[in-house]
Amino acid sequence: MPARVIDGRAHARTIRHELKLAMERTLPGQRRPGITVIQVGDDPSSTIYVRNKHRAAEEAGFHSSVEHFATATQSDLEHRISAIARDPAIDGILLQMPLPDGLDPDRALECIPPDKDVDGLHPYNAGRLAQGSPSFIPATPLGALELLRREQVDPTGKRAVVVGRSRLVGRPMALLLLQNHATVTICHAQTRDLSTVTREADILVTATGKPHLITGDHVKPGAIVLDIGITRDAATNRLTGDVDRETVDPVAGAVTPVPGGVGPMTIAMLLVNTLRAYRQHLGQV
Repeated sequence: MPARVIDGRAHARTIRHELKLAMERTLPGQRRPGITVIQVGDDPSSTIYVRNKHRAAEEAGFHSSVEHFATATQSDLEHRISAIARDPAIDGILLQMPLPDGLDPDRALECIPPDKDVDGLHPYNAGRLAQGSPSFIPATPLGALELLRREQVDPTGKRAVVVGRSRLVGRPMALLLLQNHATVTICHAQTRDLSTVTREADILVTATGKPHLITGDHVKPGAIVLDIGITRDAATNRLTGDVDRETVDPVAGAVTPVPGGVGPMTIAMLLVNTLRAYRQHLGQV
């Protein structure tokens, strides 16, 4: 039997609807939650992501704005982030990655106040997650964990393997699984005999951006496979993930597609984080 496909788009629609209902019930007469996305440069993939985030926020009833710079110096970027951060109508600030060459993302991220860092990348929020008392969690791993929850997959006691150790996805994903009582292994470019390690996983998460890295030989029969890698094929202009679906589908129990899996959940969880920040700013949390 082929692997069940986990529909991230459907779950994300449900979450956005839940957010809209929550705001209608609990926030009458108040200003709307505000989120600003900052983009530097004209990377085509980033432009699509920013457009999708903006549209999803507006549809959920948030006030959404986009600050786009064709070019910017480090000083220009930091000053603009700081100015946006002072606006009391803005609850969440997202800096779209990657930044163009020559800009330091660490310095830019540190200009976002931790209580408005809805992508969970400020050192303060990263440290809280590492300590086991998270505040704002990076939206992509949070979305992956929420997919597991909504698919009624409990990580407790399961073997989990995360392929990729980026601070945006791999490391926080491993920490979240650990905090949800999985036994976690992190693999990376220097891991020897990758397939031997990944075949032990009940939950396999891959986030490398290397197309078709994970084949059926890497997967334990019946495993849940979360594909967070995403690459645009230069020849076909189509998005593809880390997972070779042709060989993985006959082995896995369930798999997330690319696109349409974890990606839509990332946007949904950005809105969840923004609503949480909004409520904190109103003194409701």
